[in-house]
Formats: sequence, structure tokens, C-alpha cells
Amino acid sequence: MWSSDSFDALLFAASRACCSSMAYFIQIQGFCICLLLALGWALASYVRNKEIRRMKESVKRGHHFAFLCHDINELEHSNQVNLPRVSVVMPLKGFGEHNLHNWRSQITSLYGGPLEFIFVVESTEDPAYHAVSRLLKEYKDDVEAIVVVAGLSTTCSQKIHNQLVGVNKMQKDTKYVLFLDDDVSLHPGSIGALTTEMEKNPDIFIQTGYPLDLPSGSLGSYCIYEYHMPCSMGFATGGKTFFLWGGCMMMHADDFRTDRHGLVSGLRYGGYSDDMTLAAIAKANERLITSPPVAVFPHPLASDLSFGRYWNYLRKQTFVLESYTTKFNWLMNRALFSFHCYASWGFVAPYIMAGVHVAAALRLYFKGYSFGEATLPCTGLRFVGGLATCTVIELLSMWNLTRVEVQLCNLLSPEAPPLSLASYNWCLVFIAMVVDNFLYPVSAIRSHLSQSINWSGIRYHLKDGKVHKIERSKDKGPKFTDLGGKHLYGKKGGSNNYSFLLSLSRSFAQWWQPKKYDV
Repeated sequence: MWSSDSFDALLFAASRACCSSMAYFIQIQGFCICLLLALGWALASYVRNKEIRRMKESVKRGHHFAFLCHDINELEHSNQVNLPRVSVVMPLKGFGEHNLHNWRSQITSLYGGPLEFIFVVESTEDPAYHAVSRLLKEYKDDVEAIVVVAGLSTTCSQKIHNQLVGVNKMQKDTKYVLFLDDDVSLHPGSIGALTTEMEKNPDIFIQTGYPLDLPSGSLGSYCIYEYHMPCSMGFATGGKTFFLWGGCMMMHADDFRTDRHGLVSGLRYGGYSDDMTLAAIAKANERLITSPPVAVFPHPLASDLSFGRYWNYLRKQTFVLESYTTKFNWLMNRALFSFHCYASWGFVAPYIMAGVHVAAALRLYFKGYSFGEATLPCTGLRFVGGLATCTVIELLSMWNLTRVEVQLCNLLSPEAPPLSLASYNWCLVFIAMVVDNFLYPVSAIRSHLSQSINWSGIRYHLKDGKVHKIERSKDKGPKFTDLGGKHLYGKKGGSNNYSFLLSLSRSFAQWWQPKKYDV
């Protein structure tokens, strides 16, 4: 057993070590990461806020339908009858607490042109099949919609398979196809806004958007919110972007009919991630991806989202970097892998050092020592103060972007219950920032070594960046999806108590035998 004096000596030595030249570099680097994040969120807030001001000014001028379009003349019948046909393809998997609300927001779009909805499920045993079928019966006289059974995928992920089957079912006169995830809520004018931009600029290859996470209160939900927030900068450009989110992608239908750039074959044969594959194709062919400022969508997270489900979600996100279509794509993924891992632990390390400095200072205080007696430099506490200042600036910037996006969503959906910042717990947001950035490299390394992932009850194995083996089993793996908490199978199971620690311990113990366990 260590004595109290031995522990104090070790703690003071650690505090002095955290004041070395290398430690100074690590801590200053952490300050820069915090401030760069704050700057990025501030710029994103500016873009979103500019759209809010435009909408409010339009309302003052008497344009009370500014949430639908910029120019009120676009609502004239002569313009509406000339709008192109849009086919909305939604691959479904499971059924959860927010699905009905999300589906209603999607099929009740106020787009004035021809519009069809294609819901695609794996089989009739999927709970989503019966739920969406009942919903469409309610709107059968108002909405052009079908439910398609796609069958099992064999050469790509089930989501991509469902998407491609849905594309094959769209009408011959469809000009644009919009892929939507079923776990986001759409605004009444979203489809119209995306279509307008496509019509203005035919050079656009893909239009995309991004979700605004609505945490449910658990630490896991805040970790997902924190994970998405840095990515939101890349989508708040008001125009050209290099990022792509698979939950909202509008494309030219003819690109699929003609397999332009080999996008259909690239997705069908070995594709795991729809957005990463399409983003790589866009980059390789120098095609344009844009994200309009109004393309931000409320994304309610499951009320019972556990930390284990967050870990599963993080595993899926890092596993995406293991899939690739070309050598250039592989190099880009490796660069992103390295940068994200370095930046994540570069963000966390100063907080660990700050914890050492604070613990040492508290021991000094309670022991009645002075800094001179303990030969402990006070520089460490100055760094703690600097880190605290940078953290407050970062959190304020994150809060401001979230506030702006909440306000924008409320303006874009005036008929919906207003969103609010009141439910956000910013202490949990800070904890989630540290936890998520600490776990990201762990998850990324695990994904790199395993080359295998369980996604909604289906285990995919990669070889040379492509799906080469698919395993299905209802008896193994999760009964619920990670974010929406959707039931994956017909019979509803009990609550998901799958242990995060058990999952993590198995991950470390079975680096080379992932098929024995389902994360």
C-alpha cells in the first residue's frame, strides 16, 4: 500500500512533468483546437443566421410563405405546373418512437410539382413494412406512394441495395431522385428548396444537408450530438462543400439510368457506405456537391439511447473509413483516419493534464504546503485557466450555432411544435466532448483491425475496401437500431441493456476474431 506522502510525491512529479516543453506544446495545441472549433461554429452560425434574416425580411415585406421559397412569384400556378418530377426514395429498417412523425413530415411536403414516395424495406417481416403501409392508407387519396420489398442484399450493404431497388421503381419522367433517411424530420419546403437549386445550376451532382441532433438526456445521446457538431461546419457553407450526408442526397435521375461515372456499379458491387462512395466519385470526377443553408433537419434521438448504443454507432462511423473504391479514396480515408485520431487525442490530452494540475493544487491546499515547499510550479494552474477560457469560448460558440439552427428549423416548420434549447444540458455536452474524442481513436483502431461491423443485425466483412461477405442472424446482435431505438424485428424485445464495457472488453479481446461477437 502506498502512503499518502508517496502518492503526493508522485502527483507533484506528474504535475511538474506536465510543465515540460512537450507538455506546453500539447496544451497550447489543445487551446488551438478549441478555438478553431469555436471559429468554425461561428462561421457556420453566420451562414445560417443570414438565411434567418432573409426570411424575416421577406415576412416584413408581406411574403408570409418565405419558409417555402425565396420569391413569392414561384408559388404562381404557371410556375408550379412546370416543376419537375421528384422521386423520394427512403430505405427503411425497423420501427421506433419517432418514425411516424418523421414519415408524416416527409409525405406531407408542400412541393408543388409531381412527387412520388418510394418506401423500401428488406422484407415484409420488418416492422416498418406494416407501420408505413398503415400510414399510407391514411393518405392514399393525397399522396403518390408505394412500399417496395427489396429482398436481401448480397454484394453491398442493405441500405444501398434498398436505394438501388427504389431507383429502379421510379417513374420514367422523374428528373431528380431524393434519398432520405427515415429518422429525420423534413420541413414543408425542403424538397422545393433542393429542387430549385438543382434547376438553377445543372452542374450540381449532389445536393445534401445535415441533421440537428435533439439529445434525449442520456450521455450517449449527447456524445452523438457532440460527434455531429464539428461535421456540421462543412454543411453550413451555403453552397459548395466537400462533405456529403447519406440522410439527404438529391441527384439527377439520369445519372442512375446511365450509370454515370460508374456510380451504380460502384454502389452495387461492394459498396458499404452510400455517402462515402458517392463523395469519392464526385471528387474523382470533379463534380459539384452543394448544401443550401436551409438544409438542416431536426433529428430526434431515442429517449432510451444507452451508452452502449452510442458505442455501436461510433463503431459504424469509424468503420466507414475502411471502405473505399479507388486508391485515391483509400489515401483520403487514411489521411482522415490519421488526422481525426490525432486531433481527438490532441483535444483530450490537455484536460488530462489539467486534471493532474488541479489534483496537485488541491493536495497542496489541504496539506497546507506552499508551491515553494513542494517545488511545484504554478505555471500549470495558468494553463488550467487558459484551457478553461478556451473551453468556455468553444461551448458558447457551439451553443450559439445550436441556437441559430433551432431558430431556423422553427421558421422552416411553422406548423410544428417549436424546438427549444431549454432541454440541452451543457455540462453533459462538455463531458460528451471529452468522452467522444477519447473513444474515437479506440473505435477507429478497432474498426481498422477487425474489418467487420454489425449494422442493424447484419454483419458485413470488408476485403480491399469492399463488402465481400454478409452474415445475418436474428439471434445475435442488437434488437434495436442505435440512434432511433427502432425495433429491428417483428416482435418487440425488452430494453437494450447490452453493456458498453462488455462490448469494449470483447473488442479488445477479439481483435482478430470479430465474427464471434456482435457489437
